[in-house]
Amino acid sequence: QMAKHKRMNILYSLMSYFDAVTALIGNEGSRSIDASIEMKTNKELYQTSVHIQSTFLLHHVIINQMKVFCYLREYILIPDLVKTYKRMHDCTKNTGTKRLLDFYFVFFEGISALCLARDTKQEKWRQIGEQSVRIMSQLVEYSVWNFENKLSLLQAELYYLNRRHAMAELKYQASITSAYNHRFFHEEAMARELYGIYLVENKMAVRGIPQLEMALDKYKKWGAVRKVDSLKEFIAMVHMSMEIHC
Repeated sequence: QMAKHKRMNILYSLMSYFDAVTALIGNEGSRSIDASIEMKTNKELYQTSVHIQSTFLLHHVIINQMKVFCYLREYILIPDLVKTYKRMHDCTKNTGTKRLLDFYFVFFEGISALCLARDTKQEKWRQIGEQSVRIMSQLVEYSVWNFENKLSLLQAELYYLNRRHAMAELKYQASITSAYNHRFFHEEAMARELYGIYLVENKMAVRGIPQLEMALDKYKKWGAVRKVDSLKEFIAMVHMSMEIHC
């Protein structure tokens, strides 16, 4: 019975990953990995994790959903996931349980919080972003390969928030280089996109558009069709704005 429970947990966590992939490629209607397997949506998987009290499954469901929202820049949807995640963490923190993907939580929460801090001017988001930078700085000591590009991007967003523009540019560029060198091409795409947005928002659209177009190319290679479509729309809006102000 225990072995079956573990197998179902793994299967459901794979379904959560599959749902995240289909969300990014814009094919949420795809409901099957295999004809013999009954698929569940992320909402159903969340309900299942609560019903069977599986923190393992809940962890994967939340991380995968945060990933989708972060890449699609739907940052306002992430805080509710964070609350659920932290409640789960509080319930397991005395059990010695370690979660392999916790660093993704730190990264996605930090990126979303720093973007929300700029949009809303609320101090609470700044504090969350600063905490994410501190935690990622510690993780880099264990693995430069895995965490350097993520730390640089968080630092870039924080420097942007603090209007330290020279340092922001250096950190965006460092994140792009590190992600490329360490073959995290989807994270290179995110870094180029956020760098491009930074340049556009700071009246440097002529420099920003090439970064956005390079991000677009990386997203295409990653297969994130839905993300490609939304970024194309944003680039078109930038071009239109440039023409209006010419």
